Amino acid sequence: MTTAPAADPEAGSTLISPQRRNLIFVAVLLGMLLAALDQTIVATALPTVVADLGGAGHQSWVVTSYLLASTIATAIVGKLGDLFGRKAVFQISIVFFLLGSVLCGLATSMGMLVAARALQGIGGGAIMVTSMAVIGEVIPLRDRGRYQGALGAVFGVTTVIGPLLGGFFTDHMTWRWAFWINVPVAIVVFAVAVTAIPSLARSAKPVIDYAGILLVGIGASGLTLATSWGGGEYAWGSPMILGLFIGSAIALALFVWVELRAAEPILPIRLFASPVFTVCCILAFIVGFAMLGAMTFLPTFMQFVDGVSATESGLRTLPMVLGLLITSIGSGQIVGRTGRYKVFPIVGTAVMALGFFLLSRLGADSPLWREALFLFILGTGIGMCMQVLVLTVQNTASFADLGVATSGVTFFRTIGSSFGAAIFGSLFANFLASRIGPALLASGAPPEAAESPKALHGLSAEMARPIVEAYADSLGTVFLCAVPVALVGFVVALFLKEVPLREMDAIAAADLGEGFGMPSTESPEKILEVAVGRMFRDSPEIRLRNLAGRHGCVLDVPELWALLQIYRQNQVFGSADISDIAERLRVPREVIEPAFDRLVERGCALRTGDLLWLTQLGVSQVDSVSGAIVERIVAKLADSPTFDGRPDRLEVEAALERIAHRMLLQREWGDEPVPVRN
Repeated sequence: MTTAPAADPEAGSTLISPQRRNLIFVAVLLGMLLAALDQTIVATALPTVVADLGGAGHQSWVVTSYLLASTIATAIVGKLGDLFGRKAVFQISIVFFLLGSVLCGLATSMGMLVAARALQGIGGGAIMVTSMAVIGEVIPLRDRGRYQGALGAVFGVTTVIGPLLGGFFTDHMTWRWAFWINVPVAIVVFAVAVTAIPSLARSAKPVIDYAGILLVGIGASGLTLATSWGGGEYAWGSPMILGLFIGSAIALALFVWVELRAAEPILPIRLFASPVFTVCCILAFIVGFAMLGAMTFLPTFMQFVDGVSATESGLRTLPMVLGLLITSIGSGQIVGRTGRYKVFPIVGTAVMALGFFLLSRLGADSPLWREALFLFILGTGIGMCMQVLVLTVQNTASFADLGVATSGVTFFRTIGSSFGAAIFGSLFANFLASRIGPALLASGAPPEAAESPKALHGLSAEMARPIVEAYADSLGTVFLCAVPVALVGFVVALFLKEVPLREMDAIAAADLGEGFGMPSTESPEKILEVAVGRMFRDSPEIRLRNLAGRHGCVLDVPELWALLQIYRQNQVFGSADISDIAERLRVPREVIEPAFDRLVERGCALRTGDLLWLTQLGVSQVDSVSGAIVERIVAKLADSPTFDGRPDRLEVEAALERIAHRMLLQREWGDEPVPVRN
């Protein structure tokens, strides 16, 4: 069989063999793993990086530069994929990430490392968004939820393995291997992308909000620089810091002005008219602030104060991640079943505040069990908010805003992460600067003991104690400063309006990765499509035996099966070939030919030799089956009190009609026996 290029990427997914599809998925999965891993892998390596390169005041920028660059890249790369094709953009993203990784590994100064991390972040953000888009175009709809769920799980699990790998490389090789390990994997991913990913169809030329992307990038970067440099590099009242604050405020004001007038804004200002969306964005910012801020500096505390290795500091963060995973997954499941979500961010922010307060009380003499318990409490609080915010926004936004509302919450969480790392880093640098001088004087230790945990704990306990206490006091004060931030989140959560959730979206709860703020630029219809695919993946309601002879369909099971085989090949090639169908199914053509002959007799198809086309009557039978699927979906939605009164119900039903046609086109009907007619 000669495979022609797919006229429609949705149809094209049916032409890719399962083996090739799995190869593509492995490549995309590895790309997602690399991009997500580099958000957290450097945390445990940072103390050693600072000891090697210097520039302790800039260590937070190793994390922040990656996050900011990734955020800006995700805002534009989805539409670049529409413009130039997903395959090309995915390959270019891998090249950016690969080049950034090499430069990170070769860095000879903190400034070079930060710049290389920004380049790496551009590639990483683009990989994450394009990975989801590639899966959407090569995986059939019924399987898409499972595949995208696996990508989401990878995004979440990297939070666990990132600090562990960073610590392992730092202790047993060099911190540079945290970046060099990306090189061979990225080369493999690029090679598979070149050979296996098909040249996916391009969409119509999209409208890209260049001005909005530029202004929000300037505003976010300026504020992050101001909070990072203030009180350290420059005095808070210095012209540089004041200029950064004023410039950022102007850029953000212009951003709002541009977004109100843009044809396709990256963050529609009208969304903030919804109090639910506004509250969720504020909470997402606070959750990002807490999670990445704490995760970036906890290994520093453990290595300098507790005197453990980089690997062990990664292991010691596991209680926090364990608490985060348990409550993130659990809260999403509970909300999906009960429809009640307000309690989770309220309790979560309160528990976060308690966790930060308890961490601020830790010292050099605190036992391991106490540290683990306090970290578990903090992780539990963060996890209660993460998954629920995405789920809440997806269930309360209008259909037209479903995609931008989801990405809006993700955007605020990522910006919060950038601010968290920068502000925690600035506070830590300022607090430590005021304490480390007297500590060195009192201990008589060499200056390198204040910069390297290995050098510090090579000293006698008496000589090291003043420096250890300086670090413990500094980091304890930083954690104490995070308590008011969490309390602000608690107050904001009290104003979260609880509305009934839609039944379908509750069934198709958000992926774990979405809860962790995995970026996405999917359209409302794509989000709805994945939800439908999850709902009906294993459902008996859309099997042929439950559709044939009903809902306006006059065909029996074998005839309906044959009709859908012709419909699929007609959509892709213009005609259907019985020999090709038999070869694909690996059955003798004589077994299936009678079913096609019956269609011709009924007037549903025309035949010339082995080639078949649907008639108008045949197309009407396809429409009847598609309508039956839509009825099943709407019947599920009808249980939700919010659906019947929705102002966009007709728009949702029109989208469901298009999705139902794609389900017919993509479904292999592998749960049905090959029909035989005597």
